Amino acid sequence: MTISWTAAHVAAIPSSPIVIAPIADKDFAPVAFNLGIWDAWPIQRRDGAPFANAAGGELWMALGAPRFDDPDARHGHARIHLLRHEDGGWSDLGPAMPDGFSPGSREWSGSAIVDDATGDVILYFTAAGRRGDNGLTFEQRMFSARASFGDDDRLADWRDLCEVIPPMPDWYMPTTGGGAIGTIKAYRDPAYFRDPADGRHHLFFAGSLAGTASAFNGVIGVATAPADRPDDWTVQPPLIVADDINNELERPHVVFHQGRYYLFWSTQAHVFNPKGPIGPTGLYGMVADMLSGPWHPINGSGLVFANPHEVPAQSYSWMVLPDLRVTSFVDNWGGGGRKRRFGGAFAPFVQLWLDGDAAGVAA
Repeated sequence: MTISWTAAHVAAIPSSPIVIAPIADKDFAPVAFNLGIWDAWPIQRRDGAPFANAAGGELWMALGAPRFDDPDARHGHARIHLLRHEDGGWSDLGPAMPDGFSPGSREWSGSAIVDDATGDVILYFTAAGRRGDNGLTFEQRMFSARASFGDDDRLADWRDLCEVIPPMPDWYMPTTGGGAIGTIKAYRDPAYFRDPADGRHHLFFAGSLAGTASAFNGVIGVATAPADRPDDWTVQPPLIVADDINNELERPHVVFHQGRYYLFWSTQAHVFNPKGPIGPTGLYGMVADMLSGPWHPINGSGLVFANPHEVPAQSYSWMVLPDLRVTSFVDNWGGGGRKRRFGGAFAPFVQLWLDGDAAGVAA
């Protein structure tokens, strides 16, 4: 069932929404010298729990690139890095996939799970552009690939590269056109979820609605696979549609909590239709009793929480974990001044609370 996120929902955002705490320089540290990271996700079990190595450390992935004077330049150099999180600190294990393996010129966001049947890691990711592109293009394709654990938690023997969500032009707009940051069309960010009710597998992703006249046509799409055939994916029509409202419903993902399904996404103020209404940069979501819906906006509007008013772009790309911890990265932090201050590091985790259709930040 397709549900619309409407102007009435966005207009219902209170003038003083729930906000997260301001970030100071003492609150974060780079993962590695001259490496900026942003969108991040843990390697998870199929039930959503983060995977831990033999020593109890968590293994994560994040987009990473060298630091540039213009932070937006990082998108043209993005690689998925493998990270280890232990004893409260982060260490960079380098690019997760070997050079030349990805079919894209860059690697954008996705998700990763451990296959209980084989012990392999399955990575779902976005290939941006095509390897060998002459110039920067914004075509996006979604792939899966398998790897085995090697020495020192690194991943080896990458194989079984497959375009897991093929183009569906009747529902989702192609991404072969040009564009600038914030205006390009989406077919990216595959996020895995297994439904505890029936064992079926799902990949949620960010897309753009086909067949609309509006430039603000963001949607959340989904592909499904039977419980006993987890690699047999079928692409479905859009689940959430923000036509004429918002251009990008980024990094959608689902958390099952106390018998309900919570579908979260991130979006930024500058990708709302300027004709309004306009919401703040923040974490948004809907809730349902079944994955098929109907879905209802959390807090009546869809906004879960926003950045502080004085630093409206301080963090971004939130991901809610099953224990309701929320990770993100430090974006333009510090407020004031005209120079952009890109953090490029993990922001402090936020603890969420959920109660039916309501949500907020734990004190």
